[in-house]
Amino acid sequence: MSTTITIPNVQLTIDQLVAVVRHLEPHERAKVAQALLADEMDVRLAQLIKRLANKIPVTDITDEDINAEVTAVRRQNH
Repeated sequence: MSTTITIPNVQLTIDQLVAVVRHLEPHERAKVAQALLADEMDVRLAQLIKRLANKIPVTDITDEDINAEVTAVRRQNH
């Protein structure tokens, strides 16, 4: 069962909003937390994509270089 909250033109301080969330059932608080974390992850992922897109691509890596790195890592793992 989901709680429905109708708040037309209501202004809350952050402290008031936190107090309201604390009065929710545990599973409802978890949904609020998940929504906030998802939004934060979306922002962080967008920032990462932007940083990666702005990096100058490395063009001087050969297949031999890649194979040598793979071989080196495999040796370290064994």
